[in-house]
Amino acid sequence: MTFSAISALSPLDGRYAAKLAPLRPIMSEQGYMHRRVQVEVAWFIALSDAGFAEFKPLSPGARTYLLSLVKNFSEADGEAIKAIEKTTNHDVKAVEYWIKSKFEARPELVAAQEFVHFACTSEDINNTSHALQLRAGRDVVLLPALDRVLLKLREMARTYADVPMLSRTHGQTASPTTVGKEIANVVVRLQAACDRIAAVKILAKMNGAVGNYNAHLSAWPEYDWEAFAKKVVETPEPLGLGLNFQPYSIQIEPHDYMAELFDAIARANTILVDWSRDVWGYVSVGYFKQKLKDGEVGSSTMPHKVNPIDFENAEGNLGLANALLRHLSEKLPISRWQRDLTDSTVLRNMGVAMGYAVLAYQSLLTGLNKLEINEAALASDLDSAWEVLAEPIQTVMRRYGLPQPYEQLKKFTRGEAMTRELMQGFIAALDIPQAEKDRLLAMTPGSYTGKAAELARRA
Repeated sequence: MTFSAISALSPLDGRYAAKLAPLRPIMSEQGYMHRRVQVEVAWFIALSDAGFAEFKPLSPGARTYLLSLVKNFSEADGEAIKAIEKTTNHDVKAVEYWIKSKFEARPELVAAQEFVHFACTSEDINNTSHALQLRAGRDVVLLPALDRVLLKLREMARTYADVPMLSRTHGQTASPTTVGKEIANVVVRLQAACDRIAAVKILAKMNGAVGNYNAHLSAWPEYDWEAFAKKVVETPEPLGLGLNFQPYSIQIEPHDYMAELFDAIARANTILVDWSRDVWGYVSVGYFKQKLKDGEVGSSTMPHKVNPIDFENAEGNLGLANALLRHLSEKLPISRWQRDLTDSTVLRNMGVAMGYAVLAYQSLLTGLNKLEINEAALASDLDSAWEVLAEPIQTVMRRYGLPQPYEQLKKFTRGEAMTRELMQGFIAALDIPQAEKDRLLAMTPGSYTGKAAELARRA
Protein backbone atom coordinates (compact mmCIF):
# COMPACT_ATOMS: atom_id res chain seq x y z
CA MET A 1 0.00 0.00 0.00
CA THR A 2 1.31 3.44 -0.92
CA PHE A 3 1.52 5.84 1.99
CA SER A 4 -1.00 8.66 1.74
CA ALA A 5 -3.42 10.58 3.91
CA ILE A 6 -5.96 7.75 3.68
CA SER A 7 -3.45 4.97 4.35
CA ALA A 8 -1.82 6.68 7.34
CA LEU A 9 -2.10 4.67 10.56
CA SER A 10 -2.53 7.77 12.70
CA PRO A 11 -5.30 10.28 11.93
CA LEU A 12 -2.79 13.00 12.80
CA ASP A 13 -0.96 12.17 9.57
CA GLY A 14 -4.12 11.25 7.70
CA ARG A 15 -7.46 12.95 8.22
CA TYR A 16 -5.99 15.83 10.22
CA ALA A 17 -2.61 16.15 8.47
CA ALA A 18 -3.16 19.64 7.06
CA LYS A 19 -4.25 21.00 10.44
CA LEU A 20 -0.97 19.92 12.05
CA ALA A 21 1.39 21.13 9.33
CA PRO A 22 3.09 23.69 11.64
CA LEU A 23 3.92 21.01 14.22
CA ARG A 24 5.22 18.39 11.81
CA PRO A 25 8.62 19.98 10.94
CA ILE A 26 9.34 20.32 14.66
CA MET A 27 8.13 17.12 16.30
CA SER A 28 8.52 14.57 13.47
CA GLU A 29 11.45 12.21 12.86
CA GLN A 30 12.66 14.79 10.34
CA GLY A 31 12.55 17.46 13.04
CA TYR A 32 14.42 15.16 15.44
CA MET A 33 17.22 14.56 12.90
CA HIS A 34 17.41 18.27 12.15
CA ARG A 35 17.97 19.08 15.83
CA ARG A 36 20.57 16.32 16.14
CA VAL A 37 22.54 17.91 13.31
CA GLN A 38 22.18 21.28 15.04
CA VAL A 39 23.57 19.91 18.32
CA GLU A 40 26.49 18.09 16.67
CA VAL A 41 27.46 21.20 14.71
CA ALA A 42 27.23 23.48 17.77
CA TRP A 43 29.43 21.08 19.80
CA PHE A 44 31.95 20.77 16.95
CA ILE A 45 32.30 24.54 16.46
CA ALA A 46 32.58 25.11 20.22
CA LEU A 47 35.38 22.52 20.44
CA SER A 48 37.35 24.44 17.82
CA ASP A 49 37.17 27.51 20.08
CA ALA A 50 38.18 25.65 23.26
CA GLY A 51 41.90 26.42 22.85
CA PHE A 52 43.10 22.88 22.09
CA ALA A 53 46.30 22.72 20.07
CA GLU A 54 44.94 19.69 18.26
CA PHE A 55 41.85 21.53 17.02
CA LYS A 56 42.49 25.05 15.86
CA PRO A 57 39.67 27.58 15.53
CA LEU A 58 37.69 27.03 12.38
CA SER A 59 37.86 29.56 9.59
CA PRO A 60 34.88 31.87 8.97
CA GLY A 61 34.13 29.97 5.77
CA ALA A 62 34.05 26.61 7.57
CA ARG A 63 31.75 28.00 10.25
CA THR A 64 29.37 29.42 7.67
CA TYR A 65 29.32 26.10 5.83
CA LEU A 66 28.63 24.11 9.00
CA LEU A 67 25.80 26.39 10.05
CA SER A 68 24.35 26.10 6.55
CA LEU A 69 24.04 22.34 7.08
CA VAL A 70 21.64 23.16 9.91
CA LYS A 71 19.84 26.04 8.24
CA ASN A 72 19.28 24.21 4.96
CA PHE A 73 18.61 20.75 6.37
CA SER A 74 16.10 19.12 4.04
CA GLU A 75 13.92 16.06 3.76
CA ALA A 76 16.50 14.63 1.35
CA ASP A 77 19.15 15.05 4.06
CA GLY A 78 16.92 13.19 6.49
CA GLU A 79 16.46 10.38 3.99
CA ALA A 80 20.24 10.20 3.51
CA ILE A 81 20.71 9.77 7.25
CA LYS A 82 18.05 7.04 7.31
CA ALA A 83 19.93 5.26 4.50
CA ILE A 84 23.12 5.30 6.58
CA GLU A 85 21.17 3.99 9.57
CA LYS A 86 20.25 0.89 7.59
CA THR A 87 23.93 -0.06 7.84
CA THR A 88 24.76 1.27 11.31
CA ASN A 89 21.47 0.26 12.95
CA HIS A 90 22.15 3.28 15.15
CA ASP A 91 20.43 6.58 14.47
CA VAL A 92 22.86 8.94 16.21
CA LYS A 93 25.91 7.30 14.64
CA ALA A 94 24.19 7.73 11.28
CA VAL A 95 23.95 11.48 11.94
CA GLU A 96 27.66 11.60 12.79
CA TYR A 97 28.59 9.76 9.58
CA TRP A 98 26.32 12.00 7.51
CA ILE A 99 28.00 15.13 8.87
CA LYS A 100 31.43 13.68 8.14
CA SER A 101 30.31 12.86 4.61
CA LYS A 102 29.62 16.57 4.14
CA PHE A 103 33.27 17.34 4.90
CA GLU A 104 34.51 15.79 1.66
CA ALA A 105 36.47 18.22 -0.54
CA ARG A 106 36.95 20.50 2.49
CA PRO A 107 40.43 19.66 3.82
CA GLU A 108 40.08 21.88 6.88
CA LEU A 109 37.03 19.94 8.05
CA VAL A 110 38.35 16.53 6.99
CA ALA A 111 41.40 17.10 9.18
CA ALA A 112 39.16 17.77 12.19
CA GLN A 113 36.42 15.25 11.49
CA GLU A 114 37.12 13.05 14.53
CA PHE A 115 35.99 15.94 16.70
CA VAL A 116 32.45 15.37 15.43
CA HIS A 117 30.58 13.73 18.32
CA PHE A 118 33.78 14.03 20.40
CA ALA A 119 33.39 12.50 23.91
CA CYS A 120 29.62 12.43 23.47
CA THR A 121 27.23 9.65 24.27
CA SER A 122 24.16 9.37 22.07
CA GLU A 123 22.04 10.81 24.84
CA ASP A 124 24.09 14.01 24.85
CA ILE A 125 22.74 14.54 21.36
CA ASN A 126 19.29 13.11 21.93
CA ASN A 127 18.33 14.93 25.11
CA THR A 128 19.42 18.27 23.72
CA SER A 129 17.52 17.59 20.50
CA HIS A 130 14.39 16.67 22.41
CA ALA A 131 14.75 19.85 24.42
CA LEU A 132 15.00 21.94 21.24
CA GLN A 133 11.96 20.17 19.81
CA LEU A 134 9.88 20.69 22.94
CA ARG A 135 10.83 24.34 23.24
CA ALA A 136 9.88 25.01 19.63
CA GLY A 137 6.74 22.87 19.80
CA ARG A 138 5.62 24.72 22.91
CA ASP A 139 6.60 28.26 21.91
CA VAL A 140 5.89 28.18 18.16
CA VAL A 141 2.78 25.99 17.95
CA LEU A 142 1.13 24.89 21.20
CA LEU A 143 1.09 28.13 23.22
CA PRO A 144 0.06 30.29 20.24
CA ALA A 145 -2.83 27.87 19.64
CA LEU A 146 -3.88 28.18 23.28
CA ASP A 147 -3.48 31.96 23.11
CA ARG A 148 -5.95 32.09 20.22
CA VAL A 149 -8.49 30.21 22.33
CA LEU A 150 -7.81 32.55 25.26
CA LEU A 151 -8.22 35.63 23.09
CA LYS A 152 -11.60 34.42 21.84
CA LEU A 153 -12.78 33.50 25.33
CA ARG A 154 -11.71 36.86 26.75
CA GLU A 155 -13.55 38.63 23.93
CA MET A 156 -16.68 36.59 24.66
CA ALA A 157 -16.42 37.24 28.40
CA ARG A 158 -16.51 40.98 27.81
CA THR A 159 -19.12 40.88 25.06
CA TYR A 160 -21.53 38.87 27.22
CA ALA A 161 -20.56 40.43 30.55
CA ASP A 162 -24.07 41.84 31.11
CA VAL A 163 -26.14 38.97 29.72
CA PRO A 164 -27.82 37.30 32.72
CA MET A 165 -27.95 33.53 32.94
CA LEU A 166 -29.51 31.07 35.33
CA SER A 167 -26.88 29.07 37.21
CA ARG A 168 -27.28 25.41 38.02
CA THR A 169 -25.57 23.67 40.90
CA HIS A 170 -26.14 19.93 41.15
CA GLY A 171 -28.22 20.43 38.01
CA GLN A 172 -30.77 22.52 39.95
CA THR A 173 -31.57 26.22 39.62
CA ALA A 174 -29.18 28.42 41.59
CA SER A 175 -28.20 32.09 42.01
CA PRO A 176 -27.97 33.77 38.60
CA THR A 177 -24.73 34.78 36.96
CA THR A 178 -23.92 36.23 33.54
CA VAL A 179 -22.73 34.42 30.44
CA GLY A 180 -19.61 36.57 30.42
CA LYS A 181 -18.76 35.74 34.02
CA GLU A 182 -18.95 32.00 33.36
CA ILE A 183 -16.58 32.43 30.42
CA ALA A 184 -14.34 34.67 32.54
CA ASN A 185 -13.95 31.80 35.01
CA VAL A 186 -12.42 29.75 32.20
CA VAL A 187 -10.24 32.64 31.03
CA VAL A 188 -8.64 33.07 34.44
CA ARG A 189 -8.03 29.35 34.89
CA LEU A 190 -6.66 28.89 31.39
CA GLN A 191 -4.40 31.93 31.60
CA ALA A 192 -2.83 30.55 34.78
CA ALA A 193 -2.38 27.16 33.09
CA CYS A 194 -0.72 28.77 30.06
CA ASP A 195 1.61 30.70 32.34
CA ARG A 196 2.65 27.44 33.99
CA ILE A 197 3.37 25.86 30.60
CA ALA A 198 5.46 28.85 29.54
CA ALA A 199 7.37 28.92 32.83
CA VAL A 200 8.79 25.39 32.59
CA LYS A 201 12.56 25.57 32.12
CA ILE A 202 13.75 23.37 29.27
CA LEU A 203 16.87 21.51 30.46
CA ALA A 204 19.72 19.73 28.67
CA LYS A 205 22.91 17.91 29.65
CA MET A 206 26.13 17.17 27.75
CA ASN A 207 28.20 15.25 30.29
CA GLY A 208 28.96 11.90 28.68
CA ALA A 209 28.04 8.26 29.15
CA VAL A 210 27.09 8.36 32.85
CA GLY A 211 27.12 12.08 33.63
CA ASN A 212 30.71 12.37 34.92
CA TYR A 213 32.69 13.64 31.88
CA ASN A 214 34.76 10.44 31.95
CA ALA A 215 35.73 10.44 28.26
CA HIS A 216 36.26 14.19 28.19
CA LEU A 217 38.72 14.11 31.07
CA SER A 218 40.58 11.16 29.61
CA ALA A 219 41.54 13.38 26.66
CA TRP A 220 42.17 16.70 28.46
CA PRO A 221 42.31 16.05 32.23
CA GLU A 222 42.90 19.66 33.22
CA TYR A 223 40.16 21.21 31.12
CA ASP A 224 36.93 22.48 32.73
CA TRP A 225 34.54 20.33 30.75
CA GLU A 226 31.55 21.15 32.91
CA ALA A 227 31.92 24.87 32.19
CA PHE A 228 32.41 24.07 28.50
CA ALA A 229 29.25 21.94 28.33
CA LYS A 230 27.28 24.60 30.21
CA LYS A 231 28.43 27.23 27.71
CA VAL A 232 27.36 25.15 24.71
CA VAL A 233 23.97 24.39 26.24
CA GLU A 234 23.22 27.95 27.35
CA THR A 235 24.78 30.08 24.59
CA PRO A 236 22.00 31.37 22.33
CA GLU A 237 21.47 29.81 18.92
CA PRO A 238 23.03 29.28 16.42
CA LEU A 239 26.44 28.93 18.11
CA GLY A 240 24.87 27.34 21.18
CA LEU A 241 21.53 25.78 22.01
CA GLY A 242 19.89 28.45 24.17
CA LEU A 243 18.68 25.92 26.75
CA ASN A 244 19.06 25.58 30.53
CA PHE A 245 22.00 23.50 31.76
CA GLN A 246 21.34 20.30 33.70
CA PRO A 247 24.48 19.61 35.81
CA TYR A 248 23.43 16.26 37.32
CA SER A 249 22.33 13.19 35.41
CA ILE A 250 22.90 9.53 34.70
CA GLN A 251 23.36 8.72 31.01
CA ILE A 252 20.00 10.33 30.29
CA GLU A 253 18.72 13.71 31.39
CA PRO A 254 16.30 12.90 34.26
CA HIS A 255 13.23 14.10 32.29
CA ASP A 256 11.71 15.76 35.35
CA TYR A 257 11.26 19.00 33.42
CA MET A 258 9.47 17.03 30.71
CA ALA A 259 7.08 15.61 33.29
CA GLU A 260 6.50 19.12 34.60
CA LEU A 261 5.79 20.39 31.08
CA PHE A 262 3.49 17.54 30.13
CA ASP A 263 1.59 17.83 33.42
CA ALA A 264 1.18 21.57 32.82
CA ILE A 265 -0.22 20.97 29.33
CA ALA A 266 -2.54 18.27 30.68
CA ARG A 267 -3.82 20.72 33.30
CA ALA A 268 -4.72 23.23 30.59
CA ASN A 269 -6.39 20.45 28.62
CA THR A 270 -8.46 19.40 31.62
CA ILE A 271 -9.75 22.96 31.98
CA LEU A 272 -10.77 22.88 28.33
CA VAL A 273 -12.49 19.50 28.71
CA ASP A 274 -14.53 21.08 31.50
CA TRP A 275 -15.40 24.04 29.29
CA SER A 276 -16.19 21.89 26.24
CA ARG A 277 -18.70 19.91 28.27
CA ASP A 278 -20.27 23.07 29.66
CA VAL A 279 -20.67 24.63 26.21
CA TRP A 280 -22.12 21.36 24.93
CA GLY A 281 -24.73 21.63 27.68
CA TYR A 282 -25.46 25.30 26.97
CA VAL A 283 -26.00 24.48 23.30
CA SER A 284 -28.26 21.60 24.32
CA VAL A 285 -30.53 23.81 26.43
CA GLY A 286 -30.56 26.55 23.79
CA TYR A 287 -28.45 29.22 25.49
CA PHE A 288 -26.19 29.21 22.44
CA LYS A 289 -27.12 28.67 18.83
CA GLN A 290 -24.60 27.58 16.20
CA LYS A 291 -24.10 29.40 12.92
CA LEU A 292 -25.15 27.31 9.96
CA LYS A 293 -22.89 26.49 7.03
CA ASP A 294 -24.33 25.60 3.65
CA GLY A 295 -23.81 21.98 2.69
CA GLU A 296 -23.03 20.68 6.17
CA VAL A 297 -25.00 17.72 7.50
CA GLY A 298 -25.76 17.06 11.16
CA SER A 299 -27.22 13.57 10.84
CA SER A 300 -27.48 10.98 8.07
CA THR A 301 -31.15 10.42 8.93
CA MET A 302 -32.39 13.46 10.95
CA PRO A 303 -32.27 16.51 8.67
CA HIS A 304 -32.89 19.06 11.42
CA LYS A 305 -29.72 18.28 13.44
CA VAL A 306 -27.04 20.93 14.11
CA ASN A 307 -24.71 19.06 16.42
CA PRO A 308 -22.01 20.62 18.67
CA ILE A 309 -19.38 18.47 16.94
CA ASP A 310 -16.48 20.90 17.40
CA PHE A 311 -16.80 20.73 21.18
CA GLU A 312 -17.22 16.96 21.06
CA ASN A 313 -14.12 16.61 18.87
CA ALA A 314 -12.21 18.91 21.19
CA GLU A 315 -13.18 16.85 24.23
CA GLY A 316 -12.22 13.58 22.56
CA ASN A 317 -8.84 14.81 21.35
CA LEU A 318 -8.06 16.46 24.68
CA GLY A 319 -8.67 13.09 26.30
CA LEU A 320 -6.30 11.37 23.88
CA ALA A 321 -3.67 14.05 24.47
CA ASN A 322 -3.93 13.73 28.25
CA ALA A 323 -3.70 9.94 28.17
CA LEU A 324 -0.37 10.24 26.37
CA LEU A 325 0.85 13.24 28.33
CA ARG A 326 0.21 11.48 31.64
CA HIS A 327 1.98 8.34 30.51
CA LEU A 328 4.94 10.45 29.40
CA SER A 329 5.08 12.33 32.70
CA GLU A 330 4.80 9.14 34.76
CA LYS A 331 7.17 6.97 32.75
CA LEU A 332 9.97 9.26 31.58
CA PRO A 333 11.50 10.12 34.99
CA ILE A 334 12.01 6.39 35.67
CA SER A 335 15.10 4.61 34.28
CA ARG A 336 16.86 1.48 35.54
CA TRP A 337 20.28 2.21 37.05
CA GLN A 338 22.31 4.49 34.81
CA ARG A 339 19.84 4.03 31.91
CA ASP A 340 17.58 1.71 30.05
CA LEU A 341 15.99 2.19 26.65
CA THR A 342 12.35 2.36 27.71
CA ASP A 343 12.34 6.14 27.41
CA SER A 344 13.50 6.12 23.79
CA THR A 345 10.40 4.67 22.15
CA VAL A 346 8.13 6.65 24.48
CA LEU A 347 9.84 9.94 23.64
CA ARG A 348 9.03 9.43 19.97
CA ASN A 349 5.39 10.02 20.89
CA MET A 350 5.83 13.52 22.29
CA GLY A 351 4.66 14.97 19.00
CA VAL A 352 1.61 12.71 18.99
CA ALA A 353 0.56 14.00 22.42
CA MET A 354 1.10 17.61 21.40
CA GLY A 355 -0.61 16.95 18.08
CA TYR A 356 -3.85 15.80 19.67
CA ALA A 357 -3.77 18.81 22.00
CA VAL A 358 -3.24 21.30 19.18
CA LEU A 359 -5.95 19.61 17.11
CA ALA A 360 -8.34 19.98 20.05
CA TYR A 361 -7.54 23.68 20.43
CA GLN A 362 -8.33 24.20 16.77
CA SER A 363 -11.67 22.38 17.07
CA LEU A 364 -12.56 24.37 20.17
CA LEU A 365 -11.75 27.68 18.49
CA THR A 366 -13.82 26.70 15.44
CA GLY A 367 -16.73 25.88 17.71
CA LEU A 368 -16.46 29.13 19.67
CA ASN A 369 -16.47 31.13 16.45
CA LYS A 370 -19.78 29.49 15.47
CA LEU A 371 -21.62 30.38 18.66
CA GLU A 372 -24.41 32.93 18.80
CA ILE A 373 -26.05 33.93 22.07
CA ASN A 374 -29.76 33.16 22.44
CA GLU A 375 -30.90 35.86 24.84
CA ALA A 376 -34.55 34.87 24.53
CA ALA A 377 -33.85 31.36 25.82
CA LEU A 378 -31.71 32.73 28.64
CA ALA A 379 -34.41 35.21 29.66
CA SER A 380 -37.12 32.56 29.52
CA ASP A 381 -35.19 30.27 31.86
CA LEU A 382 -34.64 33.10 34.32
CA ASP A 383 -38.28 34.10 34.27
CA SER A 384 -39.31 30.59 35.23
CA ALA A 385 -36.96 30.48 38.22
CA TRP A 386 -38.21 33.07 40.70
CA GLU A 387 -37.32 30.68 43.51
CA VAL A 388 -33.69 31.82 43.21
CA LEU A 389 -34.69 35.08 44.93
CA ALA A 390 -35.21 33.13 48.14
CA GLU A 391 -31.49 33.65 48.79
CA PRO A 392 -31.42 37.49 48.77
CA ILE A 393 -34.76 37.71 50.60
CA GLN A 394 -33.62 35.51 53.47
CA THR A 395 -30.29 37.35 53.59
CA VAL A 396 -32.00 40.74 53.99
CA MET A 397 -34.32 39.20 56.61
CA ARG A 398 -31.22 38.06 58.53
CA ARG A 399 -29.86 41.61 58.40
CA TYR A 400 -32.96 42.96 60.09
CA GLY A 401 -33.27 40.22 62.66
CA LEU A 402 -36.46 38.58 61.44
CA PRO A 403 -37.06 35.14 62.97
CA GLN A 404 -35.96 32.00 61.11
CA PRO A 405 -35.52 33.61 57.70
CA TYR A 406 -33.91 30.56 56.09
CA GLU A 407 -36.54 28.22 57.45
CA GLN A 408 -39.39 30.50 56.36
CA LEU A 409 -38.10 30.66 52.79
CA LYS A 410 -37.39 26.95 52.74
CA LYS A 411 -40.97 26.17 53.72
CA PHE A 412 -42.33 28.70 51.23
CA THR A 413 -40.28 27.76 48.17
CA ARG A 414 -38.86 24.26 48.38
CA GLY A 415 -40.44 21.98 45.82
CA GLU A 416 -42.95 24.66 44.84
CA ALA A 417 -43.38 26.48 41.52
CA MET A 418 -42.58 30.09 42.27
CA THR A 419 -43.88 33.08 40.31
CA ARG A 420 -43.24 36.82 40.42
CA GLU A 421 -46.55 37.31 42.20
CA LEU A 422 -45.84 34.73 44.91
CA MET A 423 -42.36 36.07 45.65
CA GLN A 424 -43.47 39.68 45.69
CA GLY A 425 -46.38 38.80 47.94
CA PHE A 426 -43.97 37.26 50.43
CA ILE A 427 -41.76 40.36 50.29
CA ALA A 428 -44.70 42.73 50.76
CA ALA A 429 -45.56 41.05 54.06
CA LEU A 430 -42.09 41.43 55.56
CA ASP A 431 -41.49 43.73 58.52
CA ILE A 432 -38.44 45.53 57.09
CA PRO A 433 -37.76 49.18 56.14
CA GLN A 434 -39.76 50.28 53.11
CA ALA A 435 -36.63 51.18 51.13
CA GLU A 436 -35.33 47.64 51.53
CA LYS A 437 -38.73 46.22 50.68
CA ASP A 438 -38.84 48.33 47.50
CA ARG A 439 -35.34 47.16 46.54
CA LEU A 440 -36.37 43.52 46.91
CA LEU A 441 -39.63 44.09 45.03
CA ALA A 442 -37.67 45.58 42.09
CA MET A 443 -35.33 42.60 41.96
CA THR A 444 -35.79 39.92 39.31
CA PRO A 445 -33.87 36.72 38.60
CA GLY A 446 -32.25 38.55 35.69
CA SER A 447 -31.05 41.45 37.84
CA TYR A 448 -29.79 39.32 40.74
CA THR A 449 -26.28 38.75 39.36
CA GLY A 450 -24.08 40.38 42.00
CA LYS A 451 -20.68 41.48 40.66
CA ALA A 452 -20.79 39.08 37.73
CA ALA A 453 -20.59 41.74 35.01
CA GLU A 454 -17.71 43.55 36.71
CA LEU A 455 -15.80 40.32 37.21
CA ALA A 456 -16.35 39.33 33.58
CA ARG A 457 -14.87 42.58 32.28
CA ARG A 458 -11.89 42.30 34.59
CA ALA A 459 -10.78 38.86 33.42
